[in-house]
Amino acid sequence: MSGIFGVASKGNCSETLFYGTDYHSHLGTEYGGIAVLDKEFTRQIHNINQSQFKSKFYDDYNNIKGNKGIGVISDYDEQPIYLRSRFGPFCVVTSGYVENAEEIAENLLSKGITFSEVSKRSVNTPELIAKIINQGSSIINGIEKVFDLIEGSCSLLLLHETGIYAARDRLGYTPLIIGKREDAWAVTAETSAFPNNHFKVVKYLEPGEIVLLNENGIVQSKPGDNSQNQICTFLWIYTGFPASDYEGINTEIVREKCGRFLAKYDKDIEIDLASGVPDSGVAHGLGYAMESGKPFRRPLVKYTSGYGRSYTPPSQETRDLIAQMKLIPIKEIIENNSVVVCEDSIVRGTQLKNFAIKKLWDCGAKQIHIRPACPPLMFPCRFNLSTRSISELAARKAIRSIEGRDIEDVTEYINPETKKYQKMIDWIAKDLDVTTLRYQKIDDMVEAIGLPKERLCLYCWTGECPNNKCSKSKSNIAEIKKPSTKQVDTEVKL
Repeated sequence: MSGIFGVASKGNCSETLFYGTDYHSHLGTEYGGIAVLDKEFTRQIHNINQSQFKSKFYDDYNNIKGNKGIGVISDYDEQPIYLRSRFGPFCVVTSGYVENAEEIAENLLSKGITFSEVSKRSVNTPELIAKIINQGSSIINGIEKVFDLIEGSCSLLLLHETGIYAARDRLGYTPLIIGKREDAWAVTAETSAFPNNHFKVVKYLEPGEIVLLNENGIVQSKPGDNSQNQICTFLWIYTGFPASDYEGINTEIVREKCGRFLAKYDKDIEIDLASGVPDSGVAHGLGYAMESGKPFRRPLVKYTSGYGRSYTPPSQETRDLIAQMKLIPIKEIIENNSVVVCEDSIVRGTQLKNFAIKKLWDCGAKQIHIRPACPPLMFPCRFNLSTRSISELAARKAIRSIEGRDIEDVTEYINPETKKYQKMIDWIAKDLDVTTLRYQKIDDMVEAIGLPKERLCLYCWTGECPNNKCSKSKSNIAEIKKPSTKQVDTEVKL
């Protein structure tokens, strides 16, 4: 899930754009990009795979001038994309995953529409979105065509001479929020980008809503439909920043509530301390400590300055390296203690097993009790670039071992009241080499968030498509090709 940010100011916007975009660095690891409009567009794209956004773009923001701009921390594609369109030139950034991108691209190619951007896949998604928009009778109509054509999700910001068009995808999977301060208006995927830039939230865009914002304010170009809202539940559990609010609900508070629910079912174990795998597991661990009355301590600490998230990089090799290097154990806290370790989730299980649990055992832990804050992940996400195949998921590995083959109907393994579910949990616990393992229940997770269940996307746990909007393709999505290692540093004046 890429992070996107835009600002329109009465004066130069480059400093606000720089810091506002940087506050999305937890959402992507591949590319950073900004586009600013003064008398002409200036666009910058840098590879941030081995460096921070701030270090790559510091000189840029000091040299680029303009009163409106957009920025992105990209999880995969190089962006922003520039297009000289029938509506005049514009730049666009996107967040989401278009499952049928290849099919749409082939259709456009058959009509003589070409693609120029280099991508690790055969099509650059933001360029594809830009080309679809250009087929519309207006920018608004073009964005509606995007929503009509794509399977998956796509929220976007489009920088045009008239202002910044902000469009939230029709399922509302990716949030977009409008903020205001005395001299500027901004739009963000993360409200944590607002406080230190002195913006106050004025509007949460509804699913399918399109607005135009500039230095004078915002105009609703197309109303949304909140009844279609299927916002990503994983934002509160893992992906989102603790200081961010989605639909007005704070992430840190939700994680504390998840931890409390986990502790309520642990009356049968004796522990010495509660903890969380940093960073996203910390609040879950704090909630567990609050409910259990046990002290919260930090047996594992993250070397924050040098290492980002180990879940977001696209290659397993990179994920493993980050997981190995970022967590440092404190033997004096671990040795001879029974430890509860709260984790946001168990996706593949390899990092938790090899780079957290092993470190705890090696430092003399007496017992290790793992408590994921969400249920077992059963299906690859169709709306975000994360796990792309069933074979990666720890729960599916367990089912394959138990059944002796892959099976399509995993209903009994989803229901925590069945014997097969417990057999799956026992298999994962043994594979991880932990004393006990208990997952969060779906209803408890939903209650911790506080939205009606029908307004949350729970696909990765249940396999149920939001409002029947999934494509007809099978859920065992093919592996994405290993990312290229080429470096990209561009400045383009257009």
